[in-house]
Amino acid sequence: MGLFGSKKKMDDGLLKTRTGFWGNIANTLRGSEIDDDLYEELEEQLVLADTGADTAMELVEALRERVKKQKCKTGEEALGELRAILTDRLSPETEFDLSGRPAVILVIGVNGVGKTTSIAKLANYYKNAGKSVLLAAGDTFRAAAGEQLEIWAGRTGVPIVKAPEGADPAAVIYDAVHSAAAKGTDIVICDTAGRLHNKKNLMDELSKISRGVTKAAPGASVETLLVLDAITGQNAIRQAEEFVAAAHATGVILTKLDGTAKGGCVVSVKQKLGLPVRFVGVGEGMEDLIPFDAAEFAEGLLGNTEG
Repeated sequence: MGLFGSKKKMDDGLLKTRTGFWGNIANTLRGSEIDDDLYEELEEQLVLADTGADTAMELVEALRERVKKQKCKTGEEALGELRAILTDRLSPETEFDLSGRPAVILVIGVNGVGKTTSIAKLANYYKNAGKSVLLAAGDTFRAAAGEQLEIWAGRTGVPIVKAPEGADPAAVIYDAVHSAAAKGTDIVICDTAGRLHNKKNLMDELSKISRGVTKAAPGASVETLLVLDAITGQNAIRQAEEFVAAAHATGVILTKLDGTAKGGCVVSVKQKLGLPVRFVGVGEGMEDLIPFDAAEFAEGLLGNTEG
């Protein structure tokens, strides 16, 4: 269930989505005969719900196969199968790895998607889980980035390592990881520059940071989380493809999920980017960033099994 009653938070965060496009999908399935017309309508509605055309087609084909295999007779049964397909497809193949000493989380993404606040919320989440946390202000390109992160560090009550604007980001993160290793800090959460759009620059910068982490603490584990804005949906995924190729991201933080009536981009993130969603933002509060649970998400979108 998670630290903060994540199932309720997920349900509340998906209210706009569940009563919008995905509510239409659920109602269509419940109220229809299972035939070709239903599948055609379902595909159209999935596209409207921002899954993207390819993903919509794949979901409908998967549903056809499961309905046939399970010998479903009613739309309600088909709805249950769609819920199961979503749960299956969105479940990560690997656990989020915080086994290192320290565990390092690099947070990447373009400016304006909620990167800094996501870092603060992550810090708050792990602090409340009883972990010691250190922040690293590795976005030294943007004048206000370090100051903003410092304010959030103060609010969450966690220490921060920062340097003046223009300092070497890899050096800042090296210092933070080295300090964490020496003090036995559990988790280092690192901000990175959000405007390195040139693929080669981005690759070089992140490679340098990764090498620095290994040098500072040979026992460190590293997860690289890409922050995406759920409201911009498919556009966010297209923008992220280059970023992912350059950055070797291992997962996604999807912000502002509570602000969209569509929500389908969650379904296509894993297919298009090949990355599991690890956390979702479902509100403005510090405790409104929650670990992503595929079954809770599928139920939050389509309602529970009983409907």
